[in-house]
Amino acid sequence: MSGTLYGLGVGPGDPELITLKAHRILKACPVVAYPAPDDGESFARSIVSEYLDPSQTEIPIVIPMRVERFPAARIYDEKADEIAGHLKAGRDVCVLCEGDPFFYGSFMYVFERLSGEFDCQIVPGISSLMASAAALQRPLAARNDVLTICPAPLDDGTLLERFSSGDAIAVIKIGRHFARIRRLIDEAGLMARAGYLERVSLDEQKIMPLARVPDDKAPYFSMILIYKGAEDWIGNLEMPVEGMTG
Repeated sequence: MSGTLYGLGVGPGDPELITLKAHRILKACPVVAYPAPDDGESFARSIVSEYLDPSQTEIPIVIPMRVERFPAARIYDEKADEIAGHLKAGRDVCVLCEGDPFFYGSFMYVFERLSGEFDCQIVPGISSLMASAAALQRPLAARNDVLTICPAPLDDGTLLERFSSGDAIAVIKIGRHFARIRRLIDEAGLMARAGYLERVSLDEQKIMPLARVPDDKAPYFSMILIYKGAEDWIGNLEMPVEGMTG
């Protein structure tokens, strides 16, 4: 009998923000796979490192971090074959994913390769979007507000259009695009409504109004939340929030 493939959402970074179900499955699985860069440790693994056991087999899915396009499909093909070998041998495999597996999660690339052949279960996780709203202490959206999620690599015209049409906006995957994104937000007249969050739920988190961010660069794990809907939540950007800097 084949093993089960689990996609485990492990949350935004705080080890206490993984679900009880994800914790139970993680502890029970003999094989644990996770995404990892080629220039540092796996963030997903670091979240749950205290829950891992030396007896578990680990499979890093190492994707080189490059600006230029890298043939990541080949890496996922190879690792899917390795995972499939364990499943065929009757061993359950859990694949870790920071945040939620199906919210811009890398697990979906494993899922599309293996879900047709093996039993697959998805355990949702707390996304960085929800964790950021909680840390900012400002609701994302309410009533009939339209929430728009914008990956920062989108082109300028598309981003400005999304900024104009949405009532609540989240800009994700910022990284090297930060200076350009901040310029576009200023151009759209939304600077006073934008909150900046970095490494949310971790000890080194930073939370502040976007206008007060001192640098022209930001880490990949950062987010900008903008609210311009019907509710009067803008003043909350100036609240003293734990971890706030600037």
